[in-house]
Amino acid sequence: MTTAAQYAEFASREARGVSPTYERLAHAVAADPAILELLATVPAAKRQPNLLFAVVRLLGGPVGDPAAFHDFTVAHWAAIEPELRARATQTNEPGRCAVLLPVLAALPQPLALLEVGASAGLGLFPDRYGYRYGGHTVGTGRPVLECDLTGTAPPTRLPEVVWRAGLDLNPLDASDPWLDALIWPEHRHRRDRLRAAAAVAAADPPELIRGDLVDDLPTLAARAPRDATLVVFHTSVLYQVPAVRRAAFLDLAGALPGHRISVESPEVVPFDGLPPAPDDTLLNVLALDGRPLAWARGHGQALHWFG
Repeated sequence: MTTAAQYAEFASREARGVSPTYERLAHAVAADPAILELLATVPAAKRQPNLLFAVVRLLGGPVGDPAAFHDFTVAHWAAIEPELRARATQTNEPGRCAVLLPVLAALPQPLALLEVGASAGLGLFPDRYGYRYGGHTVGTGRPVLECDLTGTAPPTRLPEVVWRAGLDLNPLDASDPWLDALIWPEHRHRRDRLRAAAAVAAADPPELIRGDLVDDLPTLAARAPRDATLVVFHTSVLYQVPAVRRAAFLDLAGALPGHRISVESPEVVPFDGLPPAPDDTLLNVLALDGRPLAWARGHGQALHWFG
C-alpha cells in the first residue's frame, strides 16, 4: 500500500465518524505531494498517520487546519523526522480494558497479568476501573470505561489480579506528554480517563520491563506466581512487529502455561472463517488462545461478540 493510500484508508476507516479533524487532515496528506515526499525519507513503519499527527502535536504544531499543518510540517521537518524515527504509537488506552474484561472475568481466578507492549502499564489495572456496558455497570473504580457490548451478556464481576507486569521496548511513565499527544484532538473524554487511569497506576506502579517480546518474554513469564492463572495479552501492538518476529512471538506465547488474549487487526493476526464485520470501519479481533471471539473497536468503545 502506498503512503497516500494508507492516509486515505485511515481517513475513511479509522477517523471517519470518530475524529473529523484527523479525517480531514489524513485526506489532505494523502493528496499532498510535498508531505508524501518527506515521509518517503523515513522507514515505512514510521509513516503512519497516528505517528505523524502525534509528533506534530507534541512539537506544538497545528492539526486543525490542513494548510497550517502542511506549512508547519514542511518548515519543521528537521525536528519532526528524528521524532518519527525514535517514537512509536504507544497509545496506552485504558478503554481497551472494557474489551478484555468479559474474557478476564471468565478465566480461573486469581490472575497473573503480563501485557506485551505495555507502554505506561495502564492496561494492567482491569480490576481497578469501573465499567458501563449500556445500562449494566461493573465495579466502582475510576475511570468508568464505557463499551457498547452486543452478542453476549456483560460480565458480572471484576477479575482478581495478584500479579501484574508489562514488557515494552520503551516503557513510558504515565505522566509522559507523549501519551497525551497520541489522543485524538476531539477526544476530551479519553484525556480525562487517561489522567484518572494514570492516577491509579501512580498509586501502585506496575512492574514495567524494558525488553523484546520474544527474547525477554519467557523470563518475565516465569516470575508469575505458580498458583495464579498466567494471562499474556496484547492490544493493537503486533502491527508494529516484523512478520517473522510476530510469528515467533505467537508461537512462544502459545506455548506458555496459562492463556493468551489478543486484540489485533485480522490483517495482522489472521483467522479463518471470521463472520462479517458489523461495519466497514477498521476493527480488531478479540481472541482467546487463538480462538476468535468478537469484533472490537480500536479504543475499546464497542465489542460485537460472535464467539
